[in-house]
Amino acid sequence: MTGMPQGLALAVRDLAAGQQGLKESAGRISAHYRQSGASRDVIGGSTDVFAYALSRMPATYAAVSAVLGELQLRAHEFTPEGALDLGAGPGTAAWAVAETFPGVAATLLDHNEAFLAMAGALAPSTTVGTIDLRRGELGVFELGRSFDLVTCAYALTELNDDEMPAVAERIWRHCSGLLVLVEPGRPRDYQRLMQVRDRLIGQGATVLAPCPHERPCPLVEPDWCHFSVRLNRSRDHMRMKGGTLGYEDEKFSYLIVARPGIGTRAPGRVLRKPDENKFSVTLAVCCKEGLEQRVVPSRDKPAFKAAKKLDWGDAV
Repeated sequence: MTGMPQGLALAVRDLAAGQQGLKESAGRISAHYRQSGASRDVIGGSTDVFAYALSRMPATYAAVSAVLGELQLRAHEFTPEGALDLGAGPGTAAWAVAETFPGVAATLLDHNEAFLAMAGALAPSTTVGTIDLRRGELGVFELGRSFDLVTCAYALTELNDDEMPAVAERIWRHCSGLLVLVEPGRPRDYQRLMQVRDRLIGQGATVLAPCPHERPCPLVEPDWCHFSVRLNRSRDHMRMKGGTLGYEDEKFSYLIVARPGIGTRAPGRVLRKPDENKFSVTLAVCCKEGLEQRVVPSRDKPAFKAAKKLDWGDAV
């Protein structure tokens, strides 16, 4: 299981200490998000921001960290000097980037001043280098420069369908290296992410992950491509979510694309949890040729041993 760095988690807790109405605000935010509502319609002042940080920040951090782990596998020599986090909120993706690439200079853009204020307060508890906080709208921002690494986590989901193509191109123009998009693991958001994928390929982007190809996605509805990461829940997190378990499984969809010459894509991807028994391991795999079901028999001991180590989302 994974979780936010202790220093960052403690900083969030300290900032939220003494705030009233956090659990009620967290419940309202969660209900709104389940209806695919936009943050601007439900997150206003500091109480909402703190409630969001306690209830949603851990899962977002875990999902982004998992995707950044895949980025390092696909582009192991890539080391960004500057990173841009779009729709940054309290800086969740930026802090995950800084943990992966300590000392990176980060620019955070969000429309909500309360989110940016919290990001500025959290920055000293992270491994980020310099930080530049910018207020702006995802649909119309223009920073006049590009960045080695651009992240946009759980932000495209708030846009209308007709905004997506232009926003995808705008984001890509600000990226000189790798672009990481992370979205909720729901069919709606996956389908929209595939539309963005097509648009970016048309703009010259190379898909590094999760896809092992740049052809149309071979999955057919009601199936969709998504992944899962398990994270530890703190007592505050459990209180905000009204949960009893000490962990949470966050479902997400993602896309990593690169400028030409950066990184290599995996030859295949495990699409769901392997079906294992003492006789075989059955893998659902997306590969260059399309979808495959691979059955690895126990009599092939080296392959069987390797297959048993694979999990949902792993490259093969």
